[in-house]
Amino acid sequence: MAEEENSILTPRDEDEGLGAGFFLKIAGVCVVGGIIVMILALILWRAVYAWGFLGAFLALAAVLCLFGWLYDRRNPRT
Repeated sequence: MAEEENSILTPRDEDEGLGAGFFLKIAGVCVVGGIIVMILALILWRAVYAWGFLGAFLALAAVLCLFGWLYDRRNPRT
């Protein structure tokens, strides 16, 4: 009788899903990302207000070029 019980395959109901920790981490990443985007938007808006659209985009381009130059200096391709 024990062999008959073991021969029947039953689905395992042990799948608990992703869990609350996963969703809390995703929510945290979304909140932090939203705060960073808001800060960057405020900085860009202040630059537009102070220098106009062309000046703000030139300043943004200069910062991005500086970041790219520093990144390339630290990670040279050989």
